[in-house]
Amino acid sequence: MSWHVTAVNLDNLGDLPKRCRSCVFWELAPHLAKQAEDFGTTELEKEAWVSEILLEWGSCGKIVYMRGAPAGYVLYAPPDAVPRATEMPTGPVSADAVLLTTLQVMPEFAGEGLGRMLAQAVVKDLTRRGVRAIEAFGEAKPGTEPGCIVPADFLRSVGFKTVRPHPRWPRLRMELRSGLEWKEDVEHALEQLLGTITIPMQAAAPPAPRTPARVHAI
Repeated sequence: MSWHVTAVNLDNLGDLPKRCRSCVFWELAPHLAKQAEDFGTTELEKEAWVSEILLEWGSCGKIVYMRGAPAGYVLYAPPDAVPRATEMPTGPVSADAVLLTTLQVMPEFAGEGLGRMLAQAVVKDLTRRGVRAIEAFGEAKPGTEPGCIVPADFLRSVGFKTVRPHPRWPRLRMELRSGLEWKEDVEHALEQLLGTITIPMQAAAPPAPRTPARVHAI
C-alpha cells in the first residue's frame, strides 16, 4: 500500500482534520483558548502557533499519507511552547524532553500500523536533533473529552514508560539516545580497550656483519 510521511508545515496544515485545525487545547492557555473559541479565531491561532514553532524551533509534526490521502498526524513541541502543559495535574514536563501533544489516525485507516509509524518518525526526527527524551500526557480513559490527548495504553505499546501516575492523565516518557552520545560511547569504549592492550617492543635486530673490503694487488 502506497504511503509516505512528511513534516507538518503551513502548506499542508490544511490536510489535518478540521477538528484538529480548530483545536487549540494545547496551544493556548485555557482562558485564551476560550476567548478564541468565542471569537471564532481558533484556526488562525493554530496556524500562528505552528508558524512560530517552525520559525523558532523547527519541525513540530508529521503527517502520513496513504494513497495520497492524509491518514494520520502527530504534533510535538518544546514544553515551554505548550501553555496547557502547565495546567496538567501530572506536570511539569521535564526540562530535557520534548512534549508529544497529539497523535491520531483517521478511522478509515485504523489497524494499518500508522500510529506506530508516526511514533517512529518522531523518534527519528528528535534523535537526529539531539533531543534526550519525549514525554506525553496520556489519556487513561479514551473516548472522553478532550479527544486530542493520546491514549496512555498506546503510548506504552510504542515504548513510553509512566513517570508520574494519575487515574486520568498520567505522564509518560521515552528516553532517546542521540547519535552524538552513541559516537562518544563508542570512542570511549575504544579508548578503554586500547588502554588495556600492551604491545610488546620487539628487540632490535643485530646489525648485519660487514664484509671486509678486498685489496687488489697492483
